[in-house]
Amino acid sequence: STDYANAMREVYTLYPNDQDVAALFVEAMMNRTPWQMWDPRSGEPLDGADTLECRATLEGAIARMNDEKLSRHPGLLHLYVHLMEMSPVPEQALRAADELRDLVPDAGHLNHMATHIDVLCGDYQSVVSSNTAGIDADYKYFQANGAMNFYSLYRAHNYHFKIYGAMFLGQFAPAINAVDDMMETLPDDLMRLDSPPMRNWLEGYSSMRTHALVRFGKWQELIDQPLPDDRDLYCMQTALNHYGRGVAHSVLGHIDEALAAQEAFRLAVANVPDKRHIHTVSCQEILTVAEEMLAGELEYRRENYDLAFTHLRQAVINEDNLPYDEPWGWMQPSRHALGALLLEQGEVEEAADAYRADLGLDDTVIRSNQHPDNVWALMGLHDCYQSLGKTSEIQMLKPRLDFALARADSPIKASCFCSSKAAAA
Repeated sequence: STDYANAMREVYTLYPNDQDVAALFVEAMMNRTPWQMWDPRSGEPLDGADTLECRATLEGAIARMNDEKLSRHPGLLHLYVHLMEMSPVPEQALRAADELRDLVPDAGHLNHMATHIDVLCGDYQSVVSSNTAGIDADYKYFQANGAMNFYSLYRAHNYHFKIYGAMFLGQFAPAINAVDDMMETLPDDLMRLDSPPMRNWLEGYSSMRTHALVRFGKWQELIDQPLPDDRDLYCMQTALNHYGRGVAHSVLGHIDEALAAQEAFRLAVANVPDKRHIHTVSCQEILTVAEEMLAGELEYRRENYDLAFTHLRQAVINEDNLPYDEPWGWMQPSRHALGALLLEQGEVEEAADAYRADLGLDDTVIRSNQHPDNVWALMGLHDCYQSLGKTSEIQMLKPRLDFALARADSPIKASCFCSSKAAAA
């Protein structure tokens, strides 16, 4: 509350060098406006938030830790990561993230926290490894206390983040293994709890398998993926299953089956309650991206190219307008599909623009939805530069692409497996 924050300000005035007091003061201010410290579009502090005071307090306390060789304070470092992740300069928290990373080995959430900065700076390998460490720590808690508690949400968040990082690395194995492991720790009984209604926070995570399968072009697996028995309880999973099936049928040229999946998807979307969320983003908002992506893939295979690109461009708009979150509410950037299919149709300049925006090489996308050095957009942009004969740009880009490809565990020939080039490979 504001009263508590004001009271802590008075305490901090009396004890400005006390690390615990500084942490409690900043936490009190940040909890007044959670995930509302910065305007992600302007990069300025939001009105009503204590952003600048929080930053000055934390940076002063962290500087004292360094200058006076005080102990690393996990609370201060944790808060600084959260403060800066939504800012226009998240890289300024890299040192704090690195100091926090292994500071409290048995605290799963603190092992994970550095990855809020890693992912924004394109360090997807650390996203996978640090979330793996967080999962390992949280699994100890799971073994001791089971799944029937609110902490399962924190564990799911770690798995979600690991899946996201692995997808950007082009690593199918850790992505799908994380999906499997996550679902083993989210039992049906947990989803059916009424107080608190855990399904509203956790059921959406059951849709992650579809994201991973689409990302890596596992078309037959998407078609064969069974629907849940209880489609009212597992409503987000049901909707995404139909989405994935529709994309798979579209890419394979099964137009009638894709149309049927699209209609089933629309009916399933209507069954998803407004209260259903994945982390801070409502499932209904996420599904607006899926709707346009599926329509775009389907119309492309019907050779309605103008209509297909209208839908895919709308998917990009819907994705960019999702509320701030990490991982981003939509797991595979829609620009990757848009760029791949534009390039296939000879619209090379627009495709290159899509990839540059995704990689953060210009300022057309908000900082929190840029994905530096991800292998998919690097591949797409490299192909665009080849088509355009931009030799010097290729020379600058090629080393970064080679590094990214070296870590992938899947053959990546295009920015999206929906392209004919990827399908042929």
